[in-house]
Amino acid sequence: MNCIFCAVIAGEADASIVYDDANVVAFMDIRPFTPGHLLVVPKRHGAGLAQLDPADGAHVFAVAQKIATALRTGPLPVDGVNLHLSDGAAAGQEVFHVHLHVIPRNRGDGFGLRAQPRTPRRAVLDSTATVIRETLREI
Repeated sequence: MNCIFCAVIAGEADASIVYDDANVVAFMDIRPFTPGHLLVVPKRHGAGLAQLDPADGAHVFAVAQKIATALRTGPLPVDGVNLHLSDGAAAGQEVFHVHLHVIPRNRGDGFGLRAQPRTPRRAVLDSTATVIRETLREI
């Protein structure tokens, strides 16, 4: 396997570590959207959400929440925080090891979602909800 995040976890690749425990590591993103942008990564490799152990996912989110709180209450200028996870190439995932972005935000920082939300009819929402609900029963 040739995974840069696994190399970071193994100590074989450089990283600016913010947090490290038995199951999760958090380090600064080398291509940050904003100052302080970092990644929270489970130590067990999983390419996408389907391969992520649920306990690891819960721990990743808990660590991200703790880091977001530190960002909001610490000395760095942070007005808000976005948490972002891309699952799959179509969603923008570039490194295929699950990771949660913690992105500090300030007014006017230029970062944000650029898509225009749609306004579907209730019948379309209900139909889509039914499809998802039925699929959930199967997994």
